[in-house]
Order: sequence, then structure tokens, then C-alpha cells
Amino acid sequence: MLSKCAKGENSLERLKSVVGWSISTLRPLMFGVAPYNPILGETHHVSRSSLNVLLEQVSHHPPVTALHATDEKENIEMKWCHNPVPKFYGTKIETEVHGKKELRLLNKQEKYVMNSPKLVIKLLPYPGVDWIGNVTIKCEESDLQADLCYKGASFLSNKGYRSIKGNIFVTSTSKTICEINGHWDRSVTTKDITTGKVNEIYNAKESLSGMKTPIVKDPKVVMPSESTVVWAEVSQSILTRNWDKAKKSKAIVEEKEREFAKERKSKSEIWIPKHFRVSYSKELGWESTPNERWVPQAPIIVPT
Repeated sequence: MLSKCAKGENSLERLKSVVGWSISTLRPLMFGVAPYNPILGETHHVSRSSLNVLLEQVSHHPPVTALHATDEKENIEMKWCHNPVPKFYGTKIETEVHGKKELRLLNKQEKYVMNSPKLVIKLLPYPGVDWIGNVTIKCEESDLQADLCYKGASFLSNKGYRSIKGNIFVTSTSKTICEINGHWDRSVTTKDITTGKVNEIYNAKESLSGMKTPIVKDPKVVMPSESTVVWAEVSQSILTRNWDKAKKSKAIVEEKEREFAKERKSKSEIWIPKHFRVSYSKELGWESTPNERWVPQAPIIVPT
């Protein structure tokens, strides 16, 4: 879906594609299934066709991840430095994802800046996981903006569960061009205010059914910091349902991380990310700049 963003005939069609791609980055999550806790310096380098993606955990406390993705063929670049901040509200845990995504369509000289919805883990009255909140996708070059609202279930009802509503409008005049409606785990459409024409911009079934498991094309050049290497034993134990071994393997990884942190502290060493330059300010939060202009081809490949 990302390559489609640069192929729109005009700025409105491109923004619609960007909205669809943004929605496609969300996944339905299972309650009680926790992700791995990335260690400092952990990386993930993967490619699909001409798109190359590189992530690095640039801070552990607080957890901050930097992402850089480039597609030289389609002339697309994406940058994102995000920092999840959880808050406990008694019946739920809300995690706000700080940090703006920047998607650049280099041939069109357009930059789309967007935020992320909140991840909500509901504990009562029944457990569940959902994405909620307001998302803005703005392109200053085209003077267009999309405002989206992700809605979850209410306290006592599933009405509106995983629905999404919004509109696309001209930023300078606030004139609405399209309405956005649907469910982010099913289908999302736009409706032209003038003509009434409806177009589907995202279909979850089509998007997710085309996903394939990554393969290691060249094991010799996989970085030791690669997630698949760091968590290999944990992942293998989970796949074989050996939960005791998974816990022990996870503890070993985390203990090594603590030992490295103690060693750096004893030597008064400051850890420096390998692939990004990172800064923090109260006004802008965490920001990252990639060291390289283009992300190289990865040894881990997603088949097309």
C-alpha cells in the first residue's frame, strides 16, 4: 500500500492513499499477549521488493524506537521516532504513542506528517485491546489535511467497536472535500461531498491476507543486534509452547542488558546509537535523524 501513495493522479488521491496506508499499519491485538521488551541497540532490518526498513532501539528508559524506511524505486522515505507512554486509569491502561511519522513522496515534493492513535488495554468490565483517539494527517505542500477519529467500545457496549470516522479538507479554508467512514479492521471508504461518489481506500482482508512471513536470505550478514537473533531462543520456545524455557531465555536476555548497563555506568560511558542521531527537548520530544540517506537492502526479506 505504501508504493500506491506516490502513484495518485493528484494531491487528493495521494492523501487518500496515505490515509489508507496509515490505517493499514494498525493490527487487531490479543488481550494478554505482551510484546518483547526491546533492549538498547536492538535493531530490525528488513526489505520487501525495493522498500528497505531499519529500526533501532535508541533508548531503553524511556523506551524510544527510531525508524527509517526508503524506497529508491518509488522515491519514498519515512521517518519516525516514537516513545510509548502508558497511563493506568483503574479499569484500563492507555498508551499514548508520542512522536510524529513523516512520509515523504520525493518525486511529488510532498511531506505528510501524522500522529498515532492510543493503544488501550481494557481490564473491566471485560478484557480487550483497542486503538482509539484522534489522528491528523497533514500535507502543507498541498494544503490538505485528514482528521480521523478511532472509536472503541463503550464501557458497557460494543457499539461503534473499531469504527473510524473523519474527513479530508482544505487546511487554509476548512472546506470539507470528503468524508471518511468504516471500520479499521474491515473496510474504510471516502465519500466525495460534491458528487457523492464512494471509494474504498482500505480493505483489511485484502491487506492482511497478502502478508507473508519474512525469510533470512543471507544469515552471514545478519547483525547480532537483530531482533530475530536477540530473541531467537525465546521465540523458538514460544513456538514449541515451552513456556518455562521461554521465561528463562527472556530472563537471560534481560540480565545481559542490565550487566551491560552497569558496565557502562562504571566506566562513565554514554551509549550512542549506531544508525541514528537522537535528540530530546521538552518542546519537540524525541527526534531522530538517520545517519545514511538511503536504507540498504536487508538480509531479511519479505517475499512479494
